Amino acid sequence: MTTLLAAATNESLADLSNKLVYASMAVYTLAFLAHITEWVFGSRSKVGRTAAALTASKAAAGAAPAVQVRQKGGGTAVLDKPEVVTRSASGSRDVPDGPGAAGGTEQGDLYGRIAVSLTVLGFLIEAGGVVARAMSVQRAPWGNMYEFSVTFSTVAVGAYLLLLALKKNVRWLGLILVTTVLLDLGIATTWLYTDSDQLVPALHSYWLWIHVSTAIFCGAVFYIGAAGAVLYLFRDSYESHLEAGRTVGKFRSSVLERLPSAASLDKFSYRINAAVFPLWTFTIVAGAIWAGDAWGRYWGWDPKEVWSFVTWVAYACYLHARATAGWKGRKAAYLALFAFACWIWNYYGVNILLSGKHSYAGV
Repeated sequence: MTTLLAAATNESLADLSNKLVYASMAVYTLAFLAHITEWVFGSRSKVGRTAAALTASKAAAGAAPAVQVRQKGGGTAVLDKPEVVTRSASGSRDVPDGPGAAGGTEQGDLYGRIAVSLTVLGFLIEAGGVVARAMSVQRAPWGNMYEFSVTFSTVAVGAYLLLLALKKNVRWLGLILVTTVLLDLGIATTWLYTDSDQLVPALHSYWLWIHVSTAIFCGAVFYIGAAGAVLYLFRDSYESHLEAGRTVGKFRSSVLERLPSAASLDKFSYRINAAVFPLWTFTIVAGAIWAGDAWGRYWGWDPKEVWSFVTWVAYACYLHARATAGWKGRKAAYLALFAFACWIWNYYGVNILLSGKHSYAGV
């Protein structure tokens, strides 16, 4: 009788988890529409700050700094020191950050704040779904690709909201984040869904909480860094066109002029990836220790192990490239995106197309 009651309770919790995940998708959809509205209203503002800044920078590039002369009371001439503009890095432009998706408009800002509020609500509902899933199986909810995907999107949204709580200028990331979260949850609920079940004996270890949780966190933060790198490439191309005096389309200009400058996006992506790289190193080490405990060897050239290491090497090369003058900027951004592509392949490609000791994760 007790066993039947427990089974019924677990099934009820699993059903609740599914309903909460679908409810979070509905709320994220509303947040997506609010972000779209924010960008639409923001396009009505006429900022033009980027073009003006680049034009002034270009005009002053070949001119000597002006020296101002003012007269003091006794007729003595005093030379004022010219204002010196310093650049954050070699080759970077002296361009201010854009005003954000809202474009400095009150209506745009209102819809942006609504979008963030809906994103918070969606995050709380989705997190409740993860907790309900864990309670239904009485283990960490990371035993298959469905559970991993739902937790991944939850952590990604949580990391974004944490940056906002820390007063970081990242609301421009909201539309991209919500769009990809909806895509991730759509794939998870449509193709990756797996009924809640117990784990294979090899996974019954406290290392599941350590190794898999850090892998999920690293992937979610790497995703945010990759989004910054993509936007950097678009913004850098936009600034280059303006600097060269080329005509930029109205829609493209309206969107890209509201983003942070290319230098700011480049710095943002680098800091995010550099901050989480040591934790990814720990993830691989923890996985090796768990493999030694479960299978009697620390390394066995399993596809998951190999691609985890390839991802580590790719990010290590990216961080090294950032320290090398000739590989800063676009080259480093391409390398960062290649590294994240390795992480995505390690998750989807290796789990679905290749077989190995990690195949029990299944779909």
